Amino acid sequence: MSELRFPENFVWGAATAAYQIEGAARDDGRGESIWDTFSRTPGKVFAGHTGDVACDHYHRYADDVALMAELGLAAYRFSVAWPRIRPDGTGPVNPRGLDFYDRLTDALLDRGIDPIITLYHWDLPQALQDRGGWTSRETAEHFADYALAVYSRLGDRVRTWTTLNEPWCSAYLGYGNGVHAPGEQDAGAAFRAVHHLLLGHGLAARALRAAGAQTVGITLNPADVAPADPDSAADAAAVRLVDGLQNRIFLDPLTGAGYPADVLEHVARMVEPTFVRDGDEKIIAAPLDLLGINYYSPTYVAGRPDGGGSSAYPGTEGTVEFLPATGPVSDMGWQIEPAGLTRLLVRIGTDYPGLPLMITENGGAFPDDAASLAPEGSGRIADTDRIAYLDGHLRAAHEAISRGVDLRGYLVWSLLDNFEWAEGYRKRFGIVHVDYLNQRRTPKSSARWYQEVISRNGL
Repeated sequence: MSELRFPENFVWGAATAAYQIEGAARDDGRGESIWDTFSRTPGKVFAGHTGDVACDHYHRYADDVALMAELGLAAYRFSVAWPRIRPDGTGPVNPRGLDFYDRLTDALLDRGIDPIITLYHWDLPQALQDRGGWTSRETAEHFADYALAVYSRLGDRVRTWTTLNEPWCSAYLGYGNGVHAPGEQDAGAAFRAVHHLLLGHGLAARALRAAGAQTVGITLNPADVAPADPDSAADAAAVRLVDGLQNRIFLDPLTGAGYPADVLEHVARMVEPTFVRDGDEKIIAAPLDLLGINYYSPTYVAGRPDGGGSSAYPGTEGTVEFLPATGPVSDMGWQIEPAGLTRLLVRIGTDYPGLPLMITENGGAFPDDAASLAPEGSGRIADTDRIAYLDGHLRAAHEAISRGVDLRGYLVWSLLDNFEWAEGYRKRFGIVHVDYLNQRRTPKSSARWYQEVISRNGL
């Protein structure tokens, strides 16, 4: 393969999320989140796993930051746990919760690592869920207040602020098909959640910018949606519908175009969108300095009257068939197709010009058990499948740059093996292996490979 170099000042880093790694679920005044409740509900998470301990990053952050520095990371994207800052979602700020992120931020900066904060990565305070969660407008308002509380403590040192991580998952998986917290199954609730998440983003972005934040963005998980048959009109209609539910329902209002008419028409078949008030779309369109892109796999669809659809895409039943993965797949069963990342980045760069992009999550889960894969005495996990996955996707990202896409950086998912939501601890995405019995960290071969990529700024 040819040698590739990324642009000067391209940002290399890694990403994690609070509930997936922190543990310390009851320490220092932290309140309950919807994931605490969900994971303790029988049958919701594999083997009853919870994030109570996770990777114990709350207590081991200094060692983890040292490991980041060893690998040469220039940036680290982490999320702040809302229940640590405001245990009931509103009310007084918990200073001990902010103290942790204060210590983490300083540790990163001391090592020359730029902190990138995500304010919401799915761990809504349970007290707010009890009042409607993201189906309620007040949650959006409380989110802006919480964002400002975090900025007031860390804004003098943190330059990059992202409001939400993957609102598609929060809305459709949390309120639509119920496979994620809070576990509701209501199409109308899912669409109300979409709007209030976006409204919360807009309110928070406006508050952050007024307070002096330098870079404000949001992270989405847009899909490269492709037809089973490029020449089929029915398949093209299926692509349009799924693209509307996954991509345009977020990207259009965020960039000032408002909700697409065809998407609103689709939503109205399940719930009257009276929750969208005059002026909301203007708030949602708060200027963006950065759009985070999380990508793992493409989506292939066909338009068929007997299509089973997906409860994660409300209203696709009897219209759309989501095609099973073909070719190589990750341990999640997700199709491995780096070219999908190129197509997605080029499409976003073309349809939403002038918006700087960053790959904020990309990685692969593979069954790299330490005992079975490490050569005897080597202490190394030879995760060649993950290296191949990352190499392919970095080449795809480079191709997008060569086509004119303004891509500013790449953050691997994830630094550490961690709590993989409804899959518990049975899926491993980390470039660093975590032994959950003793919390020992072991860099995998992919970590050393990534270290070399960073050092040469390329492949």
